[in-house]
Amino acid sequence: MNKLYIGNVSAEASEEDLETIFKQWKIPHSGPFLVKTGYAFVDCPDEKTAMRAIDVLSGKVELHGKVLEVEHSVPKRQRSCKLQIRNIPPHMQWEVLDGMLAQYGAVESCEQVNTDTETAVVSVRYATKDQARLAMEKLNGSMMENFALKVSYIPDETAAPEGPSAGGRRTFNSRGPPRSGSPGLGARPKVQSDIPLRMLVPTQFVGAIIGKEGATIRNITKQTHSKIDIHRKENAGAAEKPITIHSTPEGCSNACTTIMEIMQKEALDTKFTEEIPLKILAHNNFVGRLIGKEGRNLKKIEQDTGTKITISPLQDLTLYNPERTITIKGSIEACSSAEQEVMKKIRESYESDMAAMNLQSNLIPGLNLNALGLFPSGAPGMGPSMSNVPPPGALGGCSFGCSPYGAEGPFWASVLSESSQPLAQGQPESETVHLFIPALAVGAIIGKQGQHIKQLSHFAGASIKIAPAEGMDAKQRMVIIVGPPEAQFKAQCRIFGKLKEENFFGPKEEVKLEAHIKVPSFAAGRVIGKGGKTVNELQNLTCAEVVVPRDQTPDENDQVIVKISGHFFACQLAQRKIQEILTQVRRQQQPKSPSGTQPPLPRRK
Repeated sequence: MNKLYIGNVSAEASEEDLETIFKQWKIPHSGPFLVKTGYAFVDCPDEKTAMRAIDVLSGKVELHGKVLEVEHSVPKRQRSCKLQIRNIPPHMQWEVLDGMLAQYGAVESCEQVNTDTETAVVSVRYATKDQARLAMEKLNGSMMENFALKVSYIPDETAAPEGPSAGGRRTFNSRGPPRSGSPGLGARPKVQSDIPLRMLVPTQFVGAIIGKEGATIRNITKQTHSKIDIHRKENAGAAEKPITIHSTPEGCSNACTTIMEIMQKEALDTKFTEEIPLKILAHNNFVGRLIGKEGRNLKKIEQDTGTKITISPLQDLTLYNPERTITIKGSIEACSSAEQEVMKKIRESYESDMAAMNLQSNLIPGLNLNALGLFPSGAPGMGPSMSNVPPPGALGGCSFGCSPYGAEGPFWASVLSESSQPLAQGQPESETVHLFIPALAVGAIIGKQGQHIKQLSHFAGASIKIAPAEGMDAKQRMVIIVGPPEAQFKAQCRIFGKLKEENFFGPKEEVKLEAHIKVPSFAAGRVIGKGGKTVNELQNLTCAEVVVPRDQTPDENDQVIVKISGHFFACQLAQRKIQEILTQVRRQQQPKSPSGTQPPLPRRK
């Protein structure tokens, strides 16, 4: 997208005036200037030139007493959900930026763009065009720490293009498609990774990494095209501090190597004699796949790079800290090579998990994937903590709404409330779900001395028990989960995640389990529907397999079993929909008060 719109052009300005300005700033153009009343258009030979024209001229160059506005010309049909925001204060925290962007809609992604400017540039994707338009209107020109933000559309190149703008109507600006290079730098085909590199460094070296008045860290940031957060205030008095590096995989590795070199030099200067290993923090759910079956993946990395790698034990994990420490010992060059291989495995695991999760994202548009505990929260653009876990037992553990998929309403909150009693009338109704897991996974779910299942029960606010095996050769075991809808959601979510993490399913294999719920025998027909219509619709909507076995004998409570099979999202959606049907059946069975009469009020004592 190399066509530029030049706005705020004086009525006295001519084509020659504009040519003089472009020549003065050494900006080539590939065609004549099309000058209209108050604005003009011109084509640039390539995207890099167009970007330079915008950076150099827009809001900075005056012509006949008017400051020119230079931006990409984007036909209306090509205005997309994506925006580019420029002139962001260089030291702004990601948390602040995320909060600002979220005011105007659901942000699906936010990626830093590498430029040679002092200020930061990000590409943002909103869930809808209306949200992007609102953000454009509200943020463009707004002041932030004495910096005026510049917001422009990134065009949708797949949309049918329109002809040149007619009738003097101004089109919105754009910075073109996602950039593969920076104005003054070589091409950088890779985009910023969703998974940042997290390091632990000895506290005594933090000052050297930052440098006098932040000069050293600024240099690292500029040279490696990365954003680096040093979490000095975390864990006051701790011997080590975490550092989070946001960049491309290559940028993360370069920044890591530079930091290791700084620590090595500082150790020599201060006569620090202990070995300084590279310590990487990784979410526990990726570590099993990093290690590999019988430790093969880790052994191969050690052999290929000439390093010694150890990983902190599972016992060190808490609900507040789901990260494990990967310690790499060797020369700086060897550690750098090992870091690249380790992070490659972690990113592959993350992408595999995200692909599986996103499969159902359009069915559950308001669900906050980051709150599930199946992968790190906040990516992209994580804050200092990788955990978004509430205090154990808190009912608000899973966030509803605020989804990266941009729902207008909190989907799960509404679904949960439909299938349970309103909070105003008391606690949500408790449900019982029988979840079947591989028999070999029972030890992983229970944990050492029952620690894991106790923590899980506490966190979810549910009763979780493992039923006895039905026989010596039983391949599956039943987990009995009792609790309200939100507790069911959290408990089942963590069990699915634990099975993936402990490699009971392959790296590219989805975790699919069977769940049984009991329904009153008189309601089974409603779940099936006339000619199986309802159950078929359930399966099409949720992608779960839903079966109500025929010829069941109701139990002592006059209940029959409904079997649900599928991955986590499919199972959850099917369970919620079935509970919704049961709620409707119960409501219909409640005796109705005679019309025009009020139910008797309780007598005062």
